Amino acid sequence: MNMYVPIQGFISSFRLLDIVDILLVAFVLYKLYYLICNTRAVALIKGLLVLGAVTVVSKVLDLHVINWLLQQGMTVILVALPVVFQPELRRALEQIGRGRFLRSGQGINTEELNRLVEEIAAVTESLSKTRTGALLVFEREVGLNDYIDTGIFIDGTVSRELLGNIFIPNTPLHDGAVIIRENKIMAAACLLPLTSDRSLSTELGTRHRAAIGISEMADAVVVVVSEETGAISYTYGGHIYRHLEVKSLQKILLNFLRPAPQGWTNIFKWRPAK
Repeated sequence: MNMYVPIQGFISSFRLLDIVDILLVAFVLYKLYYLICNTRAVALIKGLLVLGAVTVVSKVLDLHVINWLLQQGMTVILVALPVVFQPELRRALEQIGRGRFLRSGQGINTEELNRLVEEIAAVTESLSKTRTGALLVFEREVGLNDYIDTGIFIDGTVSRELLGNIFIPNTPLHDGAVIIRENKIMAAACLLPLTSDRSLSTELGTRHRAAIGISEMADAVVVVVSEETGAISYTYGGHIYRHLEVKSLQKILLNFLRPAPQGWTNIFKWRPAK
């Protein structure tokens, strides 16, 4: 029997659609890797792989009791997963469905963006020097209306003067976050969710934990000025980056807030460029 016959039969039956199918599966797996990268889901997958390996071994060795326990445990785990990992699932679905063509806004042009970043850099530098606490949330693809509704509606053009007045200590608008959409201050004194990450430094107070928390729930980029030290930080994707220079902050904001390309192809950009 010719050993090459099965191989030749397989190749001859291979269609162009099969190649497309394989590429699509590879693309989805590649994107899923980035969705779960640096999240709790990585540890979960490792645990499931270990349980799967133990299940296979128990079946091969015909260990009835262990096999039964593992089956019952897997049922409980599958039921509990959507509850325990609700933030990660929500963020993943938001990233998959993200795309400019789904939004009605026209976006901010380059000239407006440059002016916005200059104003933010100026007020951030000023607040840092006076050690005035501040929390600025920049909306991107995922809408923040739920959090805007918790604050005081402003709908004013971003300026260093307006932001400076908002963050004057012991005033009604000082506590809470300012949420910015394109070049507009939508609301101030907004309430944000606090992160539940217990591995964070004890040096981080409520303001920084709120900045991390909202970045876990949406794709917003958040700027924080510390009330204690005047240090400037930003958060994105559940991570915090501390002790920034003003020039570095400008480059970061320009990168994050730069208008995305319009069109249907933008649906495939699940992970915004950093």
